[in-house]
Amino acid sequence: MFTGIIEDIGVVSSLKKEFGNLHISIKSNITSELKIDQSVAHNGVCLTVVDINNDQYTVTAIKETLDKTNLGKLQINDHVNLERAMKLGDRLDGHIVQGHVDQTAVCTEIKEEKGSWVFTFNYDTSLNNITIEKGSITVNGTSLTVVNSKKDAFSVAIIPYTFEHTNFNTFKIGAVVNLEFDVLGKYVAKLVELDKISN
Repeated sequence: MFTGIIEDIGVVSSLKKEFGNLHISIKSNITSELKIDQSVAHNGVCLTVVDINNDQYTVTAIKETLDKTNLGKLQINDHVNLERAMKLGDRLDGHIVQGHVDQTAVCTEIKEEKGSWVFTFNYDTSLNNITIEKGSITVNGTSLTVVNSKKDAFSVAIIPYTFEHTNFNTFKIGAVVNLEFDVLGKYVAKLVELDKISN
């Protein structure tokens, strides 16, 4: 379980394919605090640490994860948002994030507005995921509030601190990002869908 508050920006140092899997090595300031078998969210994707070597650690993404997320598009030196699992008893500063990405989206607009930025993303609605105005959304693992919610698009406002301390500062038009929709919203949407089927 995560909160969507990014702890560090890691840098991809190595990518090794093995059958359908991808071994991703990351250089990070938090590597010395990690241990093997620990869960870390990478752009919002929960992965298990399988190796630690000096200032870098390695995780493995399986084919299903690569198919559903942007991790398969990673290249050497790319920046990755990192968050370790939350501790029981800590403040929940973001929102409840599972680390299970629902789908990807494409950045369609970046607008600077007097010291902040508004990023707009389009996503495929065939998976029945929705956003609501002022609801929570996780973009590349970052807990954010939705603005300008539409059927297949939404925007988020990014303050300077978030811009500087996440990989939002690397986004360009066309960037593919990971989305995890609000877990409570997903349950409500599923219940409504089941209700329609039964009636």
